Amino acid sequence: MSIGLSEQIRTLAKSKYIAKAASAKQPTFEIRVRDVISDLQKMGIPPTYTPQICSALQTRRFLGENGLVIESVDGPPKKVSPTVVIHYRFLNSAKVVSAPESQLPDEDLTRRAQRLTEKLRGLLKNELAEQGGGEAFLRWVRGYDEEDAA
Repeated sequence: MSIGLSEQIRTLAKSKYIAKAASAKQPTFEIRVRDVISDLQKMGIPPTYTPQICSALQTRRFLGENGLVIESVDGPPKKVSPTVVIHYRFLNSAKVVSAPESQLPDEDLTRRAQRLTEKLRGLLKNELAEQGGGEAFLRWVRGYDEEDAA
């Protein structure tokens, strides 16, 4: 399965621009579409996808995944051009203080998997406690009580 161009654009923006701004603890930063086009050309992608680049860098999905809000977009009226510059701001200071979770320094894949698994375990542990333990949680998931089934 190959990764789509929009996803490649978002991944490139996250690794090159967002991670850099986060590690520098910058509350705001910008991405120039011309720079993204240049980066994509280095990857062998022709410079004919300007509308898709502009769109991918402004989607709700991209903004939400990275904790961003667009402050302004400079460029021509239609905002689709290599001259477009998108100005972002991090939604919360936690994103600025540390790099995005997928980009933690000195973390190999095993450590990352353990860290993320522990977060999930913590969520499940809290949900189990709220439901009154493991058996009560299973009854809740199944949608009935054993007394109702008898």
